[in-house]
Amino acid sequence: MTAIGDSTVHDPDALRADMVRALRDQDAITSEPVAAAFAKVPRHRFAPDAPLELAYDLHRTVPVKKDELGLDISVMSAAHLQGVMLEQADIEPGMKVLEIGSGGYNAALIQELVGSDGAVTTVDIDRDIVDRARLCLDDAGYGQVKTVVADGEAGVPDGAPYDRIIVTAAAWDIPPSWISELAAKGRLVVPLTVRGTTRSIAFDRDGEGLVSDSYRLARFVPMQGEGAAKERKALLRDGVAVQTEDVRVPLNTEALNRALDTPRLEFWSGAAYDLPDELELYLTLHLSRPARLHASRDIVENGLVEASALLGVPALVSEDSIAYRTRRENEDTDGFESGVVAHGPQAEALADQYLNLLRHWAQDHRRRGAATIRYLPGTAPSPLPQNTVLKRHGIVTVTWH
Repeated sequence: MTAIGDSTVHDPDALRADMVRALRDQDAITSEPVAAAFAKVPRHRFAPDAPLELAYDLHRTVPVKKDELGLDISVMSAAHLQGVMLEQADIEPGMKVLEIGSGGYNAALIQELVGSDGAVTTVDIDRDIVDRARLCLDDAGYGQVKTVVADGEAGVPDGAPYDRIIVTAAAWDIPPSWISELAAKGRLVVPLTVRGTTRSIAFDRDGEGLVSDSYRLARFVPMQGEGAAKERKALLRDGVAVQTEDVRVPLNTEALNRALDTPRLEFWSGAAYDLPDELELYLTLHLSRPARLHASRDIVENGLVEASALLGVPALVSEDSIAYRTRRENEDTDGFESGVVAHGPQAEALADQYLNLLRHWAQDHRRRGAATIRYLPGTAPSPLPQNTVLKRHGIVTVTWH
């Protein structure tokens, strides 16, 4: 938990004020209108069953609904991430805004930003979630927000065009409706998942497609319905899994599991390890057979897999071998040096490719905002350009500067 004042733990107004100050200090809030919205909307009223300290924690989500396995399928997003996305959206008074993925609180913040002359619509596929959002919005005094039960894949055409569309679930693709319902000078802010890596991207129109204005690290529960992700997953052993959306990546569960039992090989790049979110995006788009390696804390503490895999780490996978990123302290590289851990018969070959990418990023792209992300709807060209990811409704291309 991010501490924001133990003496105020039972005072929601004081907690809210502390939250706003902390969000400013961490640059999640950078504008006065967004700060004013966060200062006014009573966040705890949208999390009536949660302790106040959880509701006002900067970086923790508040569970709203779980599936039959006990996994979260709806949460109130962390305040830090909500601040970042609203700053990306650059909402102005009088705008029409569509929110895809309802919770209530974010819609109330948006209503504060658009003011009495603006309009906010929030849509969710789950009636329980929409009904809950409706109750919370009415209770907090935001009855003017329109709530809709529908699959967000289709947007809400009745209110289009929208000046802003904000998506609050991880989207595997951008459906045609989101582009067609966006105003000519509109902006789409969406947590887009590309090869298992999610970034909140602020997209502006670029001809028939979209081009990024900014991108930030983001973690969200995945979209449901028609927009659900199409990924392959392989459980290698208890606590170790590999996932990928790339059809070129072989997922031979038995062979990869055997690889983990082979000697662990470490290779060091001599390059600085820094800005892990930027590096992760670069690796995800440049690895020839990319996947994400996940490991539980027990596996990491036992020393089988590095801590970089706790939240998922870009991995390079062959039929019988795997390589992934690690780091070590090194004063000669400004604090940390990037490296590779590899297992299996092809360990050295995979590590060599991985090391070249680590060095290239550190030399040429080691800074924030080096990537430009474009989305082009429609039929993909053949062959696909370099650094292009094929989606259901179009393609994602990324260039580095």
